[in-house]
Amino acid sequence: METTREEAQRKSYDATVDALNALLEKNYDAEKGYKNALTDVDNSRLKTYFKNQAANRSQYATELDASLRKLNAEPVEKGSATAAAHRTWMDFKTAFTGKNEEAILEECIRGDEAAVKEYQEVLENQDYLHEFKDVVRFQLNGIQSTLDTIKKLEDIVD
Repeated sequence: METTREEAQRKSYDATVDALNALLEKNYDAEKGYKNALTDVDNSRLKTYFKNQAANRSQYATELDASLRKLNAEPVEKGSATAAAHRTWMDFKTAFTGKNEEAILEECIRGDEAAVKEYQEVLENQDYLHEFKDVVRFQLNGIQSTLDTIKKLEDIVD
């Protein structure tokens, strides 16, 4: 039988693993999304930017994977089914509307806004993540910076 303290530790551990896995999944999705975006634009600067963002998200995924392994937890191995369906929809939409860079940037904004929200929610919960908050905070700052840049790019592409 678990003591109250043991139960609290287990709940904190479970919450940490769940949160890190959710963020890991989000980064797998973002990496694939940026890779798709770079194939859907003609602008070489946007291609380079999207390639760099895919690499950043791959790095974030590696960091989260390492954090989960440090906890002796099993990291998720791929992104979400919802994101895969969204990418399929974007491929379908792109096929019919052409390679509209503004629309692609809008989808990148939408995805990164959702990521920022999820990261913020994870950081707001004080019951877990203790030793991993710096990693999560650093990644959130990077995603926020990317979001700010993409919004500026969208203004230029208009």
